[in-house]
Amino acid sequence: MAFLSFSIIPRLAAASALVALLAGCSHPITMITETTPPRSQAHLIPKKVAYVMTDAQRDQQVTTAGGSGDRVSYYPYRDLEKSIRDALRAVYRDVIVLRTAGDAKVNEAAGVSLVFTPQIKTDSSSSSWITWPPTSFTAEVACVVSDAAGAEVTRVRATGNGTAEFGEFNGDYGLAARRAATRLTSQLSIEIRRNEKLR
Repeated sequence: MAFLSFSIIPRLAAASALVALLAGCSHPITMITETTPPRSQAHLIPKKVAYVMTDAQRDQQVTTAGGSGDRVSYYPYRDLEKSIRDALRAVYRDVIVLRTAGDAKVNEAAGVSLVFTPQIKTDSSSSSWITWPPTSFTAEVACVVSDAAGAEVTRVRATGNGTAEFGEFNGDYGLAARRAATRLTSQLSIEIRRNEKLR
């Protein structure tokens, strides 16, 4: 019995190592982009709007696929908060952040006309079997837009896709994600302007 117990240990160790190898590693990246859509004071809608973002959302970490069997981790709400704010600032005169969408008294006191409540989805992949950074990234934001009293006005959705090849990284391993965020920001501001209910 002792012989059997000892002989199984190497097998268990090998199996654990194989599982760890197949699971790969999780590498941190960021989606934050410094690029913002143009903001023309002459063309801003003269409204004060808000977006909802909680601390729990900011602390939500997501893990998606990278290359060579590895994975990447990031904080989509925390990283894309700037993109959402920049998209709104490209359309409206004033933009603030709220912790909840349905507090009518807070909204009224703040002079808020519209409240955007975003839901974010992300995904990534890589064509590389050698390097771990994602070569393809998708970010999507879907916003329920309500009035100050909390009644739904409309919904708006935008998607950003980003790609990056190995030769472009130069240490910027979240490049595909940041490109997706840049396109998401631009697309979201366009979709808001297109929607007559948001003017």
